Amino acid sequence: MSLLIKGGRVIDPATNTDEIMDILLEGEKIKKIAKEINFSADQVLEVSGKIVSPGLIDMHTHLREPGREDEETIQSGTYAAIRGGFTTICCMPNTNPPIDDPLVAKFIYERGKRKGVIEVLPIGAISKRREGKELSEMGKMWKAGVVAFSDDGNWVQNTHLMRRALEYAKMFNLPLISHCEDKTLTQDGVMNEGYFSTILGLRGMPKEAEEIAIFRDITLSKMTGSPLHIAHLSCAGSVRLVKEAKEKGIKVSAEVTPHHFTLTEKEVTSFDTNTKINPPLRREEDLRVLKQGLRDGTIEVIATDHAPHSPEEKSRDYVKAPFGIIGLETALSLVIRELVEKNILSLTQALAKLTINPARILKIDRGRIKEGTKANLVIFDLNKSWVVRKENFLSRSSNSPFIGWRLPGVVEYTIFEGKIVYRNPNSCRKQHK
Repeated sequence: MSLLIKGGRVIDPATNTDEIMDILLEGEKIKKIAKEINFSADQVLEVSGKIVSPGLIDMHTHLREPGREDEETIQSGTYAAIRGGFTTICCMPNTNPPIDDPLVAKFIYERGKRKGVIEVLPIGAISKRREGKELSEMGKMWKAGVVAFSDDGNWVQNTHLMRRALEYAKMFNLPLISHCEDKTLTQDGVMNEGYFSTILGLRGMPKEAEEIAIFRDITLSKMTGSPLHIAHLSCAGSVRLVKEAKEKGIKVSAEVTPHHFTLTEKEVTSFDTNTKINPPLRREEDLRVLKQGLRDGTIEVIATDHAPHSPEEKSRDYVKAPFGIIGLETALSLVIRELVEKNILSLTQALAKLTINPARILKIDRGRIKEGTKANLVIFDLNKSWVVRKENFLSRSSNSPFIGWRLPGVVEYTIFEGKIVYRNPNSCRKQHK
């Protein structure tokens, strides 16, 4: 089958391309890119006035399968992803059982092939059972296809173990992703420590818990020469630590989530458990520095930290409710609203943090629009907006603080390996030839 995409504004951050062009897809790959293509394709999409971008890549997704299929499955998670424009998502290892051996890694990979509608790449655990006591079978998981290692949700407190993990990851040329949180400082905390935690009577989680962990991991990255990727930065001090490390030539990269550059700790005053996130929502000053870090390149990646939870769990009181929110379906629109429309980043710069930058860190050949590469694309309309409604989520869960928000940017089509896997119900009609 051939598919001709006509008249779209093609933005490819990998080559700094931004112009009106046609794209011809044949089979799974991009056949031709040109100003005008006259070809009798099996299918034609007229997308004048819309953006054509590489399919988005999420380095940080929780799919809950195996173990909590009531909250999310690989199938439902990939449905949520395509609605948000993602064509590659990385499954974090805090499943049950965790992805700490090659059999579970192979299960994720094969399940993604059979049940998913896009690419699902497993991330292997650093330690067995994610307990931080003994290294996992990193070499065997590398052979099984993991693209990174992480004990996400748990910081590897044992410094010697973390050093060895970095050394092994370097051998396999894979990044190590660290959830930086010294839990001896955040134990029983539910929100950012400060004025609002005091007046609300909630136990706080100090920003220093994140900063101390980042400082140690950066020091180990320097010591070993191994690439370190820091998950979900949330505070100003963390951004400064990463910036200083980069200036010293240390191989460190970092990500931020849309909710951390959109919401602040003030939201917790509603006691809506969809504001309970780890790391917690921080101060206005932190939000400002996070955006500055995105602007100056200190933070290369925007990741969702998509964390589904059942309504029963999230309906508990604030202290007992679990941390986390879903994010795959709202991420692109929040990036447009908070970063592009507010002139923090250009659209090309913003898309780079959702496409080519995560691809480069993961060392996968994705995130670009190039002849001969896999045809993974998203087509979206900047001139349209939509209202976030609980009943419209394709995720199995609906724990989002953005329900009721009107957001800019509507995904019209998501294309994976040359096939349209998502079509917005209100999108322009396809034309057959």
